[in-house]
Order: sequence, then C-alpha cells, then structure tokens
Amino acid sequence: QVQLVESGGGLVQPGGSLRLSCAASGSIFSGNVVGWYRQAPGKQRELVASITSGGNTDYADSVKGRFTISRDNAKNTVSLQMNSLKPEDTAIYYCRARPPGYNLLLGNWGQGTQVTVSS
Repeated sequence: QVQLVESGGGLVQPGGSLRLSCAASGSIFSGNVVGWYRQAPGKQRELVASITSGGNTDYADSVKGRFTISRDNAKNTVSLQMNSLKPEDTAIYYCRARPPGYNLLLGNWGQGTQVTVSS
C-alpha cells in the first residue's frame, strides 16, 4: 500500500515561514498531479496548491503570492514553501495525488502535518 508522509509543520509567528514536504513510498506521484490540501478545525478540507508532472502550478486565491509548490520527480517528493503566514493558515496539511484530468484522488489520506500560526 502506498503511503504518503507529510512533514515540516510546526508553530510559527504571523509573517513567518515553513516548508512542508510530502514523500511517497511508491510511484504514486509519477505522471500525476500532486496537491497540498488543508483542513482547519470545523472547516472542510480544501485544496491550496497543486502541481503537474511537468511543473505547472495552481494556487487557491487565499495563498497566491505566499505559497510555492514544487516537486522532485526523481525523489518522489513534493514541497510547499509557505511564506508570510497568517493565523488563518492554521490547519493540518495533507498531500494527495490524482491523475491529470480527473478528480479521483489516489491512495489514502496520510497523518498530515500540523501548521499553527500564532503569536
């Protein structure tokens, strides 16, 4: 079974930065779109950034200009650089993959990594 392992979260002050990483145990990222999702307490999970195998990126309006998604296809990892963090970015962050052109998510949700933005 493919496992997705997210890491890099933590407690940071508003305006600070964090870099999240997602590692896949198998080749689930190969050729697929990989997205970073987040779920805040009491809210639905939302997609914040995605990247195609060719490196094309897309971002939610709430994080545009602050977050940058990248991937290393050779290492099977996807990262999310988060700058100028705001309290409303507080959430558990997850990664998932899907085939291009489909909304079907592959694999299962991992444990996620907690990001807390607070002074």
